[in-house]
Amino acid sequence: MQRDLARIVGDEWVRPGDDPVYTTDQTAFSAVRGIAEAVVLPADVDEVAAVVAWCSEHEVAIVPRGGGTGWAGGAVPRGSGIVLGLERLTRIRALDPLQWRMEVEAGVTTATVQRLARENGLCFPPDPGAAESSQIGGNIATNAGGPHCFKYGVTGAWVTGIEAVLAGGAVVRVGGPARKDVAGYDVRGLLVGSEGTLGVITAAWLRLIPAPAAALPVAAFYASTAAGAEAVARLMAAGPIPAAIEYLDAGALRIAGGGFPGGMPEGAQMLVLAEADTTAEDRDALAEALADDALGGPIVPADPAALWRWRDGVGLAVTAERGGKLSEDIAVPVDRLGEAIEETLLIGERHGIEACSWGHAGDGNLHSTFLLDPRDQLAVRRAQAAAADLLAMAIRLDGTISGEHGIGVLKNGWLQHQWKAPAVAVHRAIKDALDPDGIFNPGKKQP
Repeated sequence: MQRDLARIVGDEWVRPGDDPVYTTDQTAFSAVRGIAEAVVLPADVDEVAAVVAWCSEHEVAIVPRGGGTGWAGGAVPRGSGIVLGLERLTRIRALDPLQWRMEVEAGVTTATVQRLARENGLCFPPDPGAAESSQIGGNIATNAGGPHCFKYGVTGAWVTGIEAVLAGGAVVRVGGPARKDVAGYDVRGLLVGSEGTLGVITAAWLRLIPAPAAALPVAAFYASTAAGAEAVARLMAAGPIPAAIEYLDAGALRIAGGGFPGGMPEGAQMLVLAEADTTAEDRDALAEALADDALGGPIVPADPAALWRWRDGVGLAVTAERGGKLSEDIAVPVDRLGEAIEETLLIGERHGIEACSWGHAGDGNLHSTFLLDPRDQLAVRRAQAAAADLLAMAIRLDGTISGEHGIGVLKNGWLQHQWKAPAVAVHRAIKDALDPDGIFNPGKKQP
């Protein structure tokens, strides 16, 4: 295998299949690790196509991999086949500022896309975490979200065209630089969020917008989850559309709240953070919506950038508390957010493991988390059992098992609990049509 693949990509770009750099993602913090027969790092779409053609001919499984920043184990190989890394596909194929668009290859990082947009007075709104290492191909494959997706939508909303390599090594291009295209079935939409189970995304056309006028956050602390949830509801009805509505519960505040710029009041059980990206008047309207029952009143941070740096570090702070965590990304209707936050804590208590949550309140998207030492097998099993209860709770509350991270390996099998049998059958039919030999990321996404 390695000899044949090296003829396509070169000897130095075929690595051992047990290289931990390519066989884990962020789920390593919950003891999810994998192994493959080889790691292959092609340089361009032609090499990707040649590798896929070889794997199709020899019935070798392919696990596509971006930056390895996923939280569902979607890029973790399960013991056979190859990991196909896209990190060398880093060309900016087109940048058209006056047309508000760019075409980039799959290995271009989120931070690079955001920087290029910003330097041209534009904005690429999706802002998933780990911007310096997450890659556009992986973001598209998982349909990644982030705080500002409340107003602007997840990654797929900003993709107008995709280039991908499908079974047998066929290179297909659907969509493109045009902003509208309804000519055929939405193959672009099928590939978005497919987690590498239908093919390998190699490039994409991205839609941009003029940079927002401002970044004007406002925050408030509350003495109870119920009061915080009511504040979220008031924000939704305030008039101005917030760019983001975030929250931290009491457990997350215990761990990370000490670093909140300006300090945290005593008795705080929930933080709600909103941002206006239009005018100071809109920010003031959001502050007014937060004012009722806020401990000490709404807070207007002096340094918005410092506030978002702190928010971006919450996940790392929670991970550091025990050395690991099992974190899910369930989403529920916003009017049931408070219920889901409180039940997360009860599930943790029931399984004897510490729990907390934070996330994108405006989307009802919780990062419900169970703290653990990944070396403690009992803690890992308890967290896995608690996570199963958490997914069941999300379904019961008319929500979803994944708001932005995908299914991967951690939640494989759960789609059949969320969807009825006819919908699951459609899901399977799509997989069978595009990947008849089942070589793309086997054991992932499918019920």
